[in-house]
Amino acid sequence: MATYEVRQEIMSEIEEKVKTETAPKQDNSAIKPNIADPVVEVEDLNLSYGNKQALYNISLEIPKNHATAFIGPSGCGKSTLLRCFNRLNDLIDSCTVSGEIRINGDNIYDHAVDITNLRKRVGMVFQKSNPFPKSIYENVAYGARIAGINDKSQLDEIVEKSLNGAALWEEVKDRLDESALGMSGGQQQRLCIARAIAVEPHILLMDEPCSALDPVATGKIEDLITQLKENYTIVIVTHNMQQASRVSDYTAFMYLGELVEYAKTEKIFLNPAKKQTEDYVSGKFG
Repeated sequence: MATYEVRQEIMSEIEEKVKTETAPKQDNSAIKPNIADPVVEVEDLNLSYGNKQALYNISLEIPKNHATAFIGPSGCGKSTLLRCFNRLNDLIDSCTVSGEIRINGDNIYDHAVDITNLRKRVGMVFQKSNPFPKSIYENVAYGARIAGINDKSQLDEIVEKSLNGAALWEEVKDRLDESALGMSGGQQQRLCIARAIAVEPHILLMDEPCSALDPVATGKIEDLITQLKENYTIVIVTHNMQQASRVSDYTAFMYLGELVEYAKTEKIFLNPAKKQTEDYVSGKFG
């Protein structure tokens, strides 16, 4: 009888092992939406700074004329991924990149790509406003002058259009010759947005654009993002999850250099597919 029980126990263990080994493995890959008209396509992107890998096998698509937010704790790779879109990481000697990023179908890491032209098409607004020590007018006209435009009437048109686009024209139209350094922090950030859109980029990258601003100035930038996505594709990095929920159409959650989940913003915040995403947006970690 004892032998029979031992045999049954061994058979049960074998059956359990077979079940475990043949059961479908859990899918740990990132969850991503299907984007019908992507302007940016990222495929198997890996990035390292020397021996330290910062991004792991990132693949995602960013839709045209929408706002997409990258969220996640500090050091998760959000800003690193953002800087890949205009190749700012190239300025770091130890940086190596593999994989592809296609903008309007063209691989921006192809050796034949003109990086200056790429950065004209993909504008950038940084965390800390960085106006030039020039007049308000010359800050906005700078890109046009670099492109060879020197006709005063044409520059005037570009400056007014760009400042209107940044919701700043009415506030500064009577002091265009004054130094940009005398503007408030929120105005300086909107001036940097005006300077970026003056060269008519297709994509506007924003790296924590409101982190140094007060709530009133932050509200103006958020309203501006909503307006700008009618004409531009916006990609924003933010630590502020409420901000992501207010301004973005799609949200990507990143953790330790990996893309965990990417979906429409309401799904990320109200019904995430991954527990890790749920824990982060509910404030359990971060």
